[in-house]
Amino acid sequence: MDVDDHAEELASTLGVDKTEVKSDLENLVAYSVPVDEAVQSIRRKYGSDTGNAAVPSTKDVDAVDIDDGNVTVTVRVITVGCRTIQYQGDEQVIREGILADETGTISYTAWQDFGFEPGDSVTIGNAGVREWDGQPELNIGQSSTVAVETDSISVVEHDLPCPIGGHTSLLELRPGNRGRVVDVEIIEIEERVIDGRDGETTIHSGVIADGSGRLPFTDWGARSILSSGETYRFDDVYIREFRGAPQVNLSTFTTVESLSEDIEITDDAKQVEIGEAVDSGGVFDVEIIATVLEVREGSGLIERCPECNRALQGGQCREHGAVEAKDDMRVKAIVDDGTGAVTAILDRELTESVYGGSMDEAMSVAREAMDKSVIAEEIRSTIVGREYRIRGNLSVDEYGANLETAEFEQTSDDPATRAQSVLEEVTS
Repeated sequence: MDVDDHAEELASTLGVDKTEVKSDLENLVAYSVPVDEAVQSIRRKYGSDTGNAAVPSTKDVDAVDIDDGNVTVTVRVITVGCRTIQYQGDEQVIREGILADETGTISYTAWQDFGFEPGDSVTIGNAGVREWDGQPELNIGQSSTVAVETDSISVVEHDLPCPIGGHTSLLELRPGNRGRVVDVEIIEIEERVIDGRDGETTIHSGVIADGSGRLPFTDWGARSILSSGETYRFDDVYIREFRGAPQVNLSTFTTVESLSEDIEITDDAKQVEIGEAVDSGGVFDVEIIATVLEVREGSGLIERCPECNRALQGGQCREHGAVEAKDDMRVKAIVDDGTGAVTAILDRELTESVYGGSMDEAMSVAREAMDKSVIAEEIRSTIVGREYRIRGNLSVDEYGANLETAEFEQTSDDPATRAQSVLEEVTS
């Protein structure tokens, strides 16, 4: 049922003008209020919150459909996460997470605190159903009821997206997860000032690790307790997508506990094929084995804008125009492993290593030749056609797939031997 249909039904039931009701309904929906909550709000506004006379159907979780109006379910609470949203100009705290029974799992949004916690078994009456990310989601609002069950509701634990309570390894986290708990060591941390919704805001950002891998994190509260090399439990984090990969976010609702013991972390990156990594939309801290096919234009000695750090084109920054350039070195290499290709971007330190000399030495050579391109040509002759182990953060956007490289090491593979092997395979 769309907004127009709801408005017509409300106007008929309440005996008010449809145009006015529709305007109210559209305003509420525009503030991300679920339709069933908006309908109840309008009923209260016009003095009737009796709602639909139809009794909500009682359903198992796997039977809940996006076409259901309101349902009653008896479930186990798996996770509870809190966040704030803007509602009619004010901040409102909502709760989100996962519910389950023996038949499956379903996400939910609770528009007030009903007091349930992870592990509780509850019967939720008159919960609205909406579509979220192509799946049904329960909306638990003022017209809903929540009753705690004395008997525990059974769930199929191996089918759950996470254990009851939300404890999750970094490798298992996905964008959209809320109310998760992670035990991690902080590998890198820095303090930054950003332009936030309320002006300049101080945050912490960096990298965390556990036994499954590494992920970027942001602490929006800039907690002073956090320190590099220390281990913590972050309770109630939410996961956003950052350059195609999950990013762990600490909100005002996140509790941070220092751990007295060390946790086992891995120093190794996940090794994947390029095609798989690109198809996933991005991977943080990944390792590929690939051959350099080409060194792209814009490699070798370059100039950058001192304001935004963008590479200059013809001495001009596309953001700040003519600026006093600062010198830099980089490599933009197209690498391929047979499943796909990606542009590996090497910073100054890695580029100096590949070149075999410092940037100052490279600039001296370029001045003597009166041509900066000789540096890129020398790098090209060194790495093209050779196989490398490349570690970094892979992202995919409208400009293609890029790998911000942290490690770039040649393998023991011999290109001549490999070429002969391929030739023999083709001609045999």
